Amino acid sequence: MNTPPRLLVVDDSRTSRLMIRKIVESLRPDWLITEAASGDESLVMVKEQQPDFVSMDVNMPGISGLEAAGHIRLHYPDIRLVLCTANVQESVQTAAARAGVHFVSKPITPVSVAKAISYFEENH
Repeated sequence: MNTPPRLLVVDDSRTSRLMIRKIVESLRPDWLITEAASGDESLVMVKEQQPDFVSMDVNMPGISGLEAAGHIRLHYPDIRLVLCTANVQESVQTAAARAGVHFVSKPITPVSVAKAISYFEENH
């Protein structure tokens, strides 16, 4: 039996995590979703759970989402990552692309979450 895909949602905003969770649950009710409130916490959870997919905010206390994504990409290259952030500066998008991380801009909407899910499922 195939195990359901595992998604880790990383954002320091509890509201953002809840919004992403609710939208993903409505679109993919079989997915297992966990949450982390910081880049540091995400690294611990990735090591413990090895999710299939990670949605990562950029601006958080402690290490940034870009730093955490880079670490995850280096140590867990099969995990598909999406940066979901309101920080739409070209430098952030370039850094994400360089790290092999897909970029989805906030605000969190059903459309933006559907774009992230579409990316997650490509070639998975």
